[in-house]
Amino acid sequence: MLRPPSDAFPLWPLPLAVAVTFTFAAHLALWLSIRDGHIEACVPVLEGCTSISRAARHGLGNHLFRLLVLPCALLLGLHWWLASRWLGRGYRDVAWLGAIAAAALAVYATFLGTDGDTYRFLRRYGVVCFFGFGYLAQLRFLRGLRAQAHGDGRLVPAMVVVSAMMLLLGVGNVAASALVADESLKDRIENALEWQLGWLLAAWYVLHAAWWRRTGAKLVPA
Repeated sequence: MLRPPSDAFPLWPLPLAVAVTFTFAAHLALWLSIRDGHIEACVPVLEGCTSISRAARHGLGNHLFRLLVLPCALLLGLHWWLASRWLGRGYRDVAWLGAIAAAALAVYATFLGTDGDTYRFLRRYGVVCFFGFGYLAQLRFLRGLRAQAHGDGRLVPAMVVVSAMMLLLGVGNVAASALVADESLKDRIENALEWQLGWLLAAWYVLHAAWWRRTGAKLVPA
């Protein structure tokens, strides 16, 4: 684990920036798409009227979403690289899992709003890999905390609970795809679950930031 001197830079603003940037980008795109008439006005996290991708697919919302999410992908990759260093030897896979998630997010944002089967494939599997590999990085990070006896207090258990809720949403998405026959209802359920998953993802990074702030994790200046 990193044990920097007192004049080093704190790490906690990094995961907080990831959470804030991703959440702001998605909701800004949603607001702009509603304002410009691209989608209907609603509360997608409850009503499932639109997905995050559809909300950020058109007009100014698309441009601003990509402008924010591409730097967010860079922050995400840096975050997981530093997290692997903070955990110490034996946790390089955290950095690799995070790098894949970050690259997938960048691919997704780059091709959002474009047409064609190839671009549609890249968008679809970009978002799947972003959530999937990011989730694996979270689990590996939590395992590292437990292995190094950092599971005390309330923050780490809260992170575990959020991760479990994310898993339940994933299971619910699969169940909806398999059991719901009405395509319109299935689409609304999947959209609502996607927004809820995005909220939980942001919450996890906020908790991670709080944990790093509590432990005083810092980066040693070169």
